[in-house]
Amino acid sequence: MQDVVRPALEVSVTVAGADRMRELGERLAGLLRAGDLIVLSGPLGAGKTTLTQGIGTGLGVRGPVTSPTFVIARVHPSLRGGPALVHADAYRLGSRAEIDDLDLDTDVDSSVTVVEWGENLAEGLAPSFLEITIVPPPPPAAAGPAESGRDGDEPRTLRVTGWGPRWELAAQAARAALSGTP
Repeated sequence: MQDVVRPALEVSVTVAGADRMRELGERLAGLLRAGDLIVLSGPLGAGKTTLTQGIGTGLGVRGPVTSPTFVIARVHPSLRGGPALVHADAYRLGSRAEIDDLDLDTDVDSSVTVVEWGENLAEGLAPSFLEITIVPPPPPAAAGPAESGRDGDEPRTLRVTGWGPRWELAAQAARAALSGTP
């Protein structure tokens, strides 16, 4: 019989706008430590970089935290002695070999590493990781692109899944941080 791998953590939370997304990132940062890997997915404009900005604020790193799409990876050193934030974007990468070429694994142990668009590419960088899928609301069916009325501040649903021993140990604290309870 084959072993079934189950996630250590599964949480779904709705976030009402960009400011709340940053606040959630700050709360999440309170749980993070050197060696943590976060793999973000979601469509363009879903809020991946906005969440990462909140994580950067919570970690107290040098900023500003902006999308690394064109540089592929940025390192934000800590301003208060904690781990650095390595913020990568795998959008233009097509294989795990290209992720390996970035040498992100050399920083994973000493940093908090966030990889946007990293699903099915970056999970092997660490034995445990958080997978966060951001799902924006669907556009109104009757509205065309120019008249959709969407301003990027609509509620989003985040599906957070923790994999591996790190998140087995931190599952209860993660649920509390993500739900906003002490």
